[in-house]
Amino acid sequence: MPSVMGMLEARESVARVRVEELRVEADRVRAELAEAEAVLERRVVALAELAEALAAGAVPQEPVRPAPVPVEVKEPVAGSVVPEWREGVTAGVLAPEYRRLLAVVEADSGGEGLRAKDLAARLGLELVPAKVEGVRVKAKRLVARGWLAEGGPGLFIVRGRAE
Repeated sequence: MPSVMGMLEARESVARVRVEELRVEADRVRAELAEAEAVLERRVVALAELAEALAAGAVPQEPVRPAPVPVEVKEPVAGSVVPEWREGVTAGVLAPEYRRLLAVVEADSGGEGLRAKDLAARLGLELVPAKVEGVRVKAKRLVARGWLAEGGPGLFIVRGRAE
């Protein structure tokens, strides 16, 4: 049986490690804050200089427009949240496994709908209960978010909407 002193020393050691991790994080945050404050100060000075120049009668030849900031569009990854369907949203916002599932349902030529087992087979998955249930959960999530509909209990179809 471990001694009380040994247990307390182990807990103290864990606490010391946590304190050191937090100190490192605090140093990082302080450095980031200093950098952000420097940027803010430059922006304030630039704005003051511009206001002073405009007040003195210096009229710029063309309007000053901010440079466009590139927007980083991230590719959805496995496990990401399924967004609600709404007008103008494409399947590109879905994670790859949801896009594949949606494509299989859309490609269903019979239009009767597909069961989870059929979906799993068409997706090339092993027809074991775990895989089939995983497909069912994903299809139900697409139904709940408006991407698919259920034509009957367990029959997944494309929701009737103008694309």
